[in-house]
Amino acid sequence: MAEMQWGKFKGSYMFNQVYHLRKTKMIVYQIAMIFMVCSESVGTAALSDYVDQQDGIQTRYGLHTENNDIVGIFAYNIFVGIAVATIFGSGFFFDLFWPERHESHQVKLAWKICSVIMCLLTLADAIGLTVIVATGRATIDGLSNSEAQRYFNLNGIPAPVYRKNAYCVASTVLCWIGMVGTYASTYIMWKSLAHNDAHGPMAAAYRNKGEEASVESRTSPNDVLPAAPEPVHAHAPAQTTTGHPVEPAPEMSQRTV
Repeated sequence: MAEMQWGKFKGSYMFNQVYHLRKTKMIVYQIAMIFMVCSESVGTAALSDYVDQQDGIQTRYGLHTENNDIVGIFAYNIFVGIAVATIFGSGFFFDLFWPERHESHQVKLAWKICSVIMCLLTLADAIGLTVIVATGRATIDGLSNSEAQRYFNLNGIPAPVYRKNAYCVASTVLCWIGMVGTYASTYIMWKSLAHNDAHGPMAAAYRNKGEEASVESRTSPNDVLPAAPEPVHAHAPAQTTTGHPVEPAPEMSQRTV
């Protein structure tokens, strides 16, 4: 838990090149998460409007509105958005806080399986949204579209024709972008896991530098230099063989004539 620090959200750390594919993962994972969550959020607004449409027309006029197709696909879109954010959001935070973590084979396999499942879910979501929004519309049981339009106008938003609802169109477009981000994230995740198995998490440039520094830091015991000899002081008194210092001879004073 000590590795979870706010400072790691700085761009200088988040997008550094020390770890293999780190910058790419940080960007691509966020694209998948952000666009799928945005599609989910916009879709939730549209879903709420169409549920209110059912209740409003049923309450005021006693008529049953049929728009379960758009309600169902947006409910599925919410599930997919949460799933993508869970998988790639987890990958994002694990790589941000613990880039040098050790993972077992089972954990790596789980990452791969979950990422592939996310690809299938987002593809189904994008195709389903596109087909329903492009071709579908809300109807009222027992009435033609022209007759039902009168009640839709009295009820107000949302538009019964799904492609004329800006929320529906925006959610679909965001879902397609999020789907592309999910596929890219899956590819990057698989590539990163393969690199970690072969070389570890460090980028090649920094991994080589680390090895060179490690080699340079190792020295052989035979390489130790001999100690320098102690300097001899000129003012030290000479020693005799007996170990007693020799007294200096007194200087002869000169007599002045």
